[in-house]
Amino acid sequence: MKLLVTGAWKNGNTQLNKIKEMGYSPVFMQNEKDELPCDPETVEGVVCNGLFLYHDIREFTSLKFIQLTSAGFDRVPMDYVQAQGIKVYNARGVYSVPMAEFAVCGVLQLYKQGRFFYENQQKHVWEKHRGLLELFGKTVAVVGCGNVGCECAKRFKAFGCNLVGVDLYDGESELFGKIYSIDKIDCVLKVADVVVLTLPLTDKTKDLFNEHRFSAMKDDSVLVNIARGAIVNEKALEKALNTKLFGAVIDVFENEPLMESSELWKLENVVLTPHNSFVGENNEERLASVIYKNLKG
Repeated sequence: MKLLVTGAWKNGNTQLNKIKEMGYSPVFMQNEKDELPCDPETVEGVVCNGLFLYHDIREFTSLKFIQLTSAGFDRVPMDYVQAQGIKVYNARGVYSVPMAEFAVCGVLQLYKQGRFFYENQQKHVWEKHRGLLELFGKTVAVVGCGNVGCECAKRFKAFGCNLVGVDLYDGESELFGKIYSIDKIDCVLKVADVVVLTLPLTDKTKDLFNEHRFSAMKDDSVLVNIARGAIVNEKALEKALNTKLFGAVIDVFENEPLMESSELWKLENVVLTPHNSFVGENNEERLASVIYKNLKG
């Protein structure tokens, strides 16, 4: 079976011999935007991330499976994949730990006034801040109770927070206690001090956090988005940050890189990072484990 491996798997080019030993015929291409190194109709499997943003999947007429290096499926034409019976695997669980740690870290930066103390350190100013907040006792709503959401719940729970989940359907969970269906999200937002977004981007979740949703959120609450940028309407977020929210931790944006003209850069109650929450030193080991497990079938 011919397997196309792209540079989206950082160590993919060093794994070709091992892949051969498994019975595959691997072909490597570093950049997914580049010209394909082989005829697409001969490829039966791919390890990639955004390959089909640059190459028409319909040209891969022999394609049987796709292994993504990302957790999300939004860079793959899923309607076509499902219609053709192509198996598709994501990097489930690979990035959950660093993303969950990042979510907690971001909220703590806001609650403990990290910006204030950093700026004073630069100016050699000795000044106390009497407005620091505690995570203990806060209600944290995790919207999207998959692998990333569960890892977030574990860590916020360790700080003594009350956890509530929002997902497709109502349910019970040891981590969350109660999980509410997505149609009940407004009721959850009214009581949540922190809202963490870990849900996938779909037609139904695009612009889910719009002006209406921000109006439903509790005053002085915090929004954390480590999911996909298009889930949040940025103009509505800017307004909410100036009028209602305590702050926001935003790692993903609808258009990346974020435009220099965006007002989000200027707001002091925002922790803004360049789609970086997934990074951790153990990712490659976890990713290789997931890929080989799926290659073995």
